[in-house]
Amino acid sequence: MWGLLADEDRLRVFGALALEPGTAEQVAARTGLPARAVLAALAKLEAGEAVRLSADVWSVDLASLRQHARDAGAAATPYEQEGLEPRVAAVLRAFLRNGRLLSIPVSRAKRLVVLDHIAKVFEPGTRYPEREVDVLLRAFHDDHAALRRHLVDEGFLTRARGEYWRSGGSVDV
Repeated sequence: MWGLLADEDRLRVFGALALEPGTAEQVAARTGLPARAVLAALAKLEAGEAVRLSADVWSVDLASLRQHARDAGAAATPYEQEGLEPRVAAVLRAFLRNGRLLSIPVSRAKRLVVLDHIAKVFEPGTRYPEREVDVLLRAFHDDHAALRRHLVDEGFLTRARGEYWRSGGSVDV
């Protein structure tokens, strides 16, 4: 449902209704959008159960939003299911989406949690050429060089003569 708000017109319409319910004409006046764009946005938002119409007045459907938030919260426990401690799971949920790193954490404590998770793709005892390390890291983030540097600097990987190997981090048993 939150993907509905990725469209700028729908976001403006939703924001206007969040501030004050109103008719389509009032929403158009508040947002500065053409009536046609407002009606298209309202139709999408209504289909996604984000807004509702009652007696020609549009408003945010708070009951539906609360239910969607509850449903999303119940489904958003991917890392707890793996048996990770809650703090670690919370950091991974904050920085990873569908296995991809959204950004490299600035906080060293959070960065170490993320790096430990990433380091698990490297098999202990196996040596990897730099090209292969880059391929594995590119699956997590486009800036694979920064990830590689962080993994080496923090002791998760060791580098010598163009080869890398796992030298730290937790190991799944």
